Amino acid sequence: MTEKHIKYYSHILNREIDLLVHGDWGYPILMFPTSMGRYYQNKDFGLVSSVSNFVDSGKIKLYNIDTIDNETFYNNHYSPQIRIHNYNQYVRFLAEELVPYIKNECQVDKIGVAGASFGGFHASNFAFKFPDSVAYLFSMSGAFSIKAFMRGHHDDNVYFNSPQEYLQGRESWVYNHMKIVLGTSDWDICLEDNKDMSSLLASKNINHLYDERKWATHDWPLWKSMFVDYVSTYF
Repeated sequence: MTEKHIKYYSHILNREIDLLVHGDWGYPILMFPTSMGRYYQNKDFGLVSSVSNFVDSGKIKLYNIDTIDNETFYNNHYSPQIRIHNYNQYVRFLAEELVPYIKNECQVDKIGVAGASFGGFHASNFAFKFPDSVAYLFSMSGAFSIKAFMRGHHDDNVYFNSPQEYLQGRESWVYNHMKIVLGTSDWDICLEDNKDMSSLLASKNINHLYDERKWATHDWPLWKSMFVDYVSTYF
């Protein structure tokens, strides 16, 4: 696989954000790391190499992005108001700067998003907030609410970044085009989160695949087996 490290300057965040890109062409998939992970984490733990054949054959192109988890949900020194403000700026960076850049580079009108664990939250939240920009969502052991990080604080920014909440008020037709996959397992610490999200989507008649695997824990072996299966199904 070809690999390129990019430092993308964000005017919204007023800083450079690291990207690790694999592949020269193919359908773009924006990939998020797990909690506090860096842009190279999915490579280091084998998630990228699990789909190397699809990258090498030009079917997909992977964009692994840094998060700012240390300035948002995982910074215990910041107030909830600062945490959610910073995260909202990160989401704006994705929607207004990075994703348009990826679309233009790959000449597509929509992208795929993927992530495991808290990366599944990042991917899901972006997909559900901006369905016009996303054609594929692969959430593996994801979570879908940020209430636990907010110490009881709740405002519009919290509401509109918690899919478990705002999806209840969305029109289901805006997701008709999207291939949505919720992956979990019977030993997954996020099993109930995924069951609840699947039930919510079903209640809204939003088509999705709920994939509950057996005898697997919330860890990289599970996610690698899932990711290659999802990519091979749709690409």
